[in-house]
Amino acid sequence: MNIITIDTPQLGDRSYLVHDGSSALVIDPQRDTDRLEAAVREAGVRITHIAETHIHNDYLTGGLKLARAHGAQYLVNAADPLDYERTPIADGEVIHIGKLTMRALATPGHTHTHLSYIVGHDGEEAVFSGGSLLYGSVGRTDLVSDEDTEMLTREQYASARRLVGEAAPDAQLYPTHGFGSFCSSGPATGVDSSTIAEQERQNHALTDPDEDHFVTALIANLTAYPAYYAHMSPLNLQGPGSPDLTVPESVDANEITRRLGEGGWVIDLRNRVAFSGNHLSGSVSFEYGDGSSFTGYLGWVLPWNEKLTLVGTHEEVDNAIRDLSRIGIDSPDASIGDGPGEWAPDADTSQYPRVGWEKVPHGTTGDDIIFDVRRSDEFDKSHIRGAVNIPVHELLPRMADVPPGRLWVHCASGYRSGIAASLLQRAGKDVVHIDAMFTDAASAGLPISGN
Repeated sequence: MNIITIDTPQLGDRSYLVHDGSSALVIDPQRDTDRLEAAVREAGVRITHIAETHIHNDYLTGGLKLARAHGAQYLVNAADPLDYERTPIADGEVIHIGKLTMRALATPGHTHTHLSYIVGHDGEEAVFSGGSLLYGSVGRTDLVSDEDTEMLTREQYASARRLVGEAAPDAQLYPTHGFGSFCSSGPATGVDSSTIAEQERQNHALTDPDEDHFVTALIANLTAYPAYYAHMSPLNLQGPGSPDLTVPESVDANEITRRLGEGGWVIDLRNRVAFSGNHLSGSVSFEYGDGSSFTGYLGWVLPWNEKLTLVGTHEEVDNAIRDLSRIGIDSPDASIGDGPGEWAPDADTSQYPRVGWEKVPHGTTGDDIIFDVRRSDEFDKSHIRGAVNIPVHELLPRMADVPPGRLWVHCASGYRSGIAASLLQRAGKDVVHIDAMFTDAASAGLPISGN
């Protein structure tokens, strides 16, 4: 049994290609299937089956597209109300894939219809647990509805135990979530691999003997998740089409100027240092960097399904188009270049100060406001005394709540505050971007409060 991991660190997820040297199974593929296709060609195998552990909330699947392209069986829980044909599968069913055997286990918790799969060959087992058992934790249980959260959390507790009881102790564990995905809950660890036996010793869902305590603790620790999640499950039930990953021709400079003047969303992909020093007036900063934060926050912060114009280098735009396609943001316009002078040379430009903690006034003083854009749970745990907190993902609908004065904008690292500073300036606010780690604020003399 050969297992190839297709990692998507931009969303904190993994897909898997499992084969016996001839026949192949794909589990939880992302929408940009060309990466999987390349792995299949390199392995010299044929995809005969594609299996979904659940209807995903944080990305669009490539499963339907792959199944049609390869004439493969598309295995999705028989209870999921899909708008397209699939091969229904249910708890306890066994599927033969060449020399491999795959058994489906009902493991509700992350969703009502979640399945895990135990794949075996010649005494070796691997467990593909989707959003059920993760490394150190389990998938979050609040994505269906508030009313269902407690029941799903109890089911997640039972599902983790069922997996441990059904799989061999030395079986390798291959979750889909848990690598930075907002679909994770609890203290997910940063390890790169694990076994069922290791999780039985270390995972809080398995070491906590008190179900009520586990349920209360997990629900209490659930934090906010991206708003775009609301659109993923319905689109996955409909069956996502193929994305267009080509970089379009650059938008005319006059057109970019017009869009900026009309309040259109022009997204600057450069690093936040370059943006603060000089940017198109009215544009917003979503630094691409390594992409690890880009997709989640853009899909969370900006209004859904509005036309975007990406500005950046060819590499930045190319990467951003691929990443956005994974969450259903398709065919953005773009302009390729190194800065405002190449995108729209006659358009107005702006800048704002970018500082470290040593330049920050100690608390709210007169017209100077410490403006914290971290999540509310982060703020409650620890914050600068006197700071005002509006999380970056709430900023656009709550712009009227932003106090007057000069806003010294910070987050935990500088990334979210870069987004927030650009949105605030776009709304006419006076901003200073604090591009520094929050953990360094106290040593710079800032007074800290919190639990």
